[in-house]
Amino acid sequence: MNTFWTILGIVIAVVIAFVLVNVFFTVMFWLFKLLIVAIVAVVVFALIRRAVAKRD
Repeated sequence: MNTFWTILGIVIAVVIAFVLVNVFFTVMFWLFKLLIVAIVAVVVFALIRRAVAKRD
C-alpha cells in the first residue's frame, strides 16, 4: 500500500509541476510580448514626434 501512495504522490507532483510550468511560460510570453510592444510604441512615438517637429 505504501508503494501505491508513493506512485500517486509522484503522479500528482508531476501534474502540478506541469501546470505550474505551463502557467510560468504563459506569463513569461505575455511579459515578453508586452516588453516588445512597449519598445515599438516608444520608437513609433519618437518618429511621430520628429515628423511633427520638422513641420513647425
